[in-house]
Amino acid sequence: MGRLPTDMQKLLEQAAAMQAKMQEAQAATADQEFEGTAGGGVVKAVVKGSGQLVSITFDPAVLDPEDPELVGDLAVAAVNQAQAAANDALAGGISDAADGLDLDGLGLGGLLG
Repeated sequence: MGRLPTDMQKLLEQAAAMQAKMQEAQAATADQEFEGTAGGGVVKAVVKGSGQLVSITFDPAVLDPEDPELVGDLAVAAVNQAQAAANDALAGGISDAADGLDLDGLGLGGLLG
C-alpha cells in the first residue's frame, strides 16, 4: 500500500480532530443541567445532558384531585422541553466541532448540510 494522497491525508486529520471535538462536546453536555417548564411554570423538570432526569417539581396549585391526568401531561411536557434543550446544546457543540472541517477544499461541500 502506498501513501495516501495529500487531500485524503488532510481529510483524515480533520476528521480525527473533529471526532475529538465532538467527544469533548458530548462530555461537556453530559453533566450540564437543562430545565423545561409547562403550564406557565407550574411544573419544572431538570435533566442532564446525558438524559438523566434530575428532578420534577410541581406548584401545589396544579395538583387537582379532579384532574390527575393534567399533572402527568404537564410533567411529560416539561421533561420533553428539558430534553429538547439538552439535545439543542449537544447539536450546537457538534456543529461547532464540524466548523473546522474543510469539505469545500476537498470537493465535498454541502455534505453536512
